[in-house]
Amino acid sequence: MAAMAVARIYADEDQTWHGQSLHRALIEEARKRGLPGATVLRGIEGYGPHHRRIHTARLIDFSPSLPVVVEIVDEEERLRAFIAEIAPMLGTALITLHAVEVLAQPGAGPAGAPS
Repeated sequence: MAAMAVARIYADEDQTWHGQSLHRALIEEARKRGLPGATVLRGIEGYGPHHRRIHTARLIDFSPSLPVVVEIVDEEERLRAFIAEIAPMLGTALITLHAVEVLAQPGAGPAGAPS
């Protein structure tokens, strides 16, 4: 089995790419390129290097630009290629890549088991 990894793309909810939300554009691009799946996680609070103010979902301090994270798990080489291809979309987004051990995969049975 190839080395597996998770790519995490950290962005603001209000970032856009060609008129649609960046996170939506990223998951559509991942699907078009045949990656097995992508998940968007919405943060309840956060800040980054370009926005030192804490963005929050609390009603009293509600911010229209909450943090989002797009996560994609796949083979490391495929993720690296995908990140290189989508680089023009990312602007100020932070990208991390981490090795992971896949213990179960929907439709594939336990990791390492014959499919």
